[in-house]
Amino acid sequence: MEEKTITYENLKKLCSELLVSDYDVVSAGKNGYKKLTAENDLSLISESKPSKVSFKEFVFPKAEPILYYKKSQNDVELIDIKVEPKPTVILGAKPCDIRSINILRKIFNWDYKDEFFNKRADNIILVGMMCNYSDQFCFCTSVNLSPVSTDGSDIFLVPLGENIFSLKIITSKGESFIKKFEKYLSAGAPDKAKAVEEKVNIPDKVFDAEKVREWIKNNFENKYWEDIGKMCLGCAQCAFVCPVCHCFDIVDEDYNYSEGRRMKNWDGCQFSVFTEHASGHNPRDNQSKRYRQRISHKFKYYPDKFNDILCTGCGRCSRGCPVTIDIKEIVTEINNFN
Repeated sequence: MEEKTITYENLKKLCSELLVSDYDVVSAGKNGYKKLTAENDLSLISESKPSKVSFKEFVFPKAEPILYYKKSQNDVELIDIKVEPKPTVILGAKPCDIRSINILRKIFNWDYKDEFFNKRADNIILVGMMCNYSDQFCFCTSVNLSPVSTDGSDIFLVPLGENIFSLKIITSKGESFIKKFEKYLSAGAPDKAKAVEEKVNIPDKVFDAEKVREWIKNNFENKYWEDIGKMCLGCAQCAFVCPVCHCFDIVDEDYNYSEGRRMKNWDGCQFSVFTEHASGHNPRDNQSKRYRQRISHKFKYYPDKFNDILCTGCGRCSRGCPVTIDIKEIVTEINNFN
């Protein structure tokens, strides 16, 4: 792993060059990730709280057409959509967000390779940054991450001071990208970076994911699901802010009698209609069953299928829950049942 240094001023110059070179540059603000329009929009603060939403929509949009159609008297013409995303740099994302793309790749390439997701993901350079923030909702260390994890990053930044960063080149993709901007880099300072990383506040590991998985396996009908499910409003705030929730619906929208489009829209397993059949039957007919599905999917079903956890420990779902449901507390309680 090659290591360089870059000043904040040179990072802004790099952004400026990208913006005039037909790149999208995306960075986190208070409420979410947004495309920068100028170099001075860049703000990299490792002590900042995670934004209210992740950058998921840049690889998996909230709503997107997957085909258009035209109906005639005897036929339907289908018009495919070409996905041609601009090259994009996600700059300064926390490890709990960066990890999300590798998790999502598994589901979007399982039994069908989703061209829409893959083309966007393949056109993104992920520049992660060490996280120096922790509150009662953070639990990245319990899901095999840490504030200094480079997992998923192409390039990783470690703040060495107010205006300088260590720049670690993690992947060949990151190496190919940064070669074009070597004029902005200086010699590395690995000892300084290591010293900074060693001082980071690492959240305590509060549960063992394997113990949680085993308990879920043997307690599908446990009364505990009823107790926590009664609190849930079914608003799906948790799913929409989550970096790795990926449920979607597909609907046909007619423009008029002869034309329309087929849309892929975000959905959530906490909605009461999510599993409702056309017959009216609903196998998850109350909120307790729906909340059981949320926890079970993240900590058992997904790990069973992909040997990975469908959670990055960012805590967004808990910070934003209108009835203060805390996934960290719930999973820790499950852990302690064993």
